[in-house]
Amino acid sequence: MNPPHTARPAPADIPDFPEPRSARCPFDPSPEMRGLAAFGPVFRVRNWDGKTPWVVTSHAEQKALLSDSRLSVDFAAPDFPSPVAHHGGGEGEAGAYGEEAQGGDSHGATDLSFVGMDDPEHARLRRMVSGAFTIKRVEAMRPAVQEMVDGFIDRLLEGPKPVDLVQAFSLPIPSLVISELLGVPYDDHEFFQVNSKTLVSLTATSAERQAAHTGLAEYLDRLVGEKIHNPGEDLLSHLAGKVKIGELTRREAAVMGVLLLLGGHETTANMITLGTLLLLQHPEQAARVRETDDPKVVVDAVEELLRFLTIAHLGRRRTALEDIEIAGQTIRKGEGVIMLGELANRDPSVFPDPDRLDITRDARRHQAFGAGTHHCIGQPLARMELQVIYPALLRRIPTLQLATELDQVPFKYDAVIYGAHELHVTW
Repeated sequence: MNPPHTARPAPADIPDFPEPRSARCPFDPSPEMRGLAAFGPVFRVRNWDGKTPWVVTSHAEQKALLSDSRLSVDFAAPDFPSPVAHHGGGEGEAGAYGEEAQGGDSHGATDLSFVGMDDPEHARLRRMVSGAFTIKRVEAMRPAVQEMVDGFIDRLLEGPKPVDLVQAFSLPIPSLVISELLGVPYDDHEFFQVNSKTLVSLTATSAERQAAHTGLAEYLDRLVGEKIHNPGEDLLSHLAGKVKIGELTRREAAVMGVLLLLGGHETTANMITLGTLLLLQHPEQAARVRETDDPKVVVDAVEELLRFLTIAHLGRRRTALEDIEIAGQTIRKGEGVIMLGELANRDPSVFPDPDRLDITRDARRHQAFGAGTHHCIGQPLARMELQVIYPALLRRIPTLQLATELDQVPFKYDAVIYGAHELHVTW
């Protein structure tokens, strides 16, 4: 049983949300939101559109609500607490295929398949792809991913320096992995990377996001059509088979492909970049990852990096389907709810001394991948990629270092997935 919460009286004015991370502490949650958490685990904020959804900050309450069927992910709900105009969607998960990478408007113009659906339709569509991301299947991919990573590191070592790690390493590896898993030509990676970047941008207009989604959906639709007639062993061919027997529409298969393509590279790429940068700021912990022969050390390090960074930094968003009593508050039917994972992952009742990076701690209770039925479907793949990448990069390039000062790194304050636009490194 959780201890009772103690909190200060509610603030006189409802605070604006979101407040950005501080440039002085780019790896930490917004200091304003950290301060407001003192008012209790559940309180109201004022969203960009003037609406006042509830924000949930504590680990226990978030875990309970993420598993509560009385909360809906339907973007079209009148008071769905969208982070951008015209229901641009919720926040992406820290990993591949973020179930929370909600990006759609209320008319379905930029929907992302089952991430904006409740059960049973959500479960029906999710089951069609979940088999590709079992731990057994993902582990079978590990040698191929290791070979890919070593190849990209070879090219880094042979090329000029300094180099932008984002463009030369962080983006291409997960793009190649998801391309091969889905059956998408990697030669088209620039096209889907550009459009994916627009979809997760906070500054793009609704029309720009819709155009990006339409471009990706039409591209995947053509591929599905090809695979209906000439299937392979890839996931898109599997979905094309479902279309052929009438279990999916071609549109549903194409939009599902957009979701997987977007989640499969955008979020993982940002974790590669930020995790590497954070380790470079903690050389003693980077050395432990570099020098270990124990896979558990690497596993624990990845979990701690996921906890500490929590790149899904605008919250997981829901609408109440009925009244919900929680932490002494009543969330009324129809009201919006935003669960801030970065604060749950810094909850001192779960993670002692939470603002200290400690790759030896047991961080497995973090919620970087969400919880409940909408937890990140691709988290086994995301974990495996990160477990391969961090030690390989640090071992192969032991003198890796920033080529600029930390305060010159352009962080992604303008995107729903946190990261860095560029990261110039040398050795």
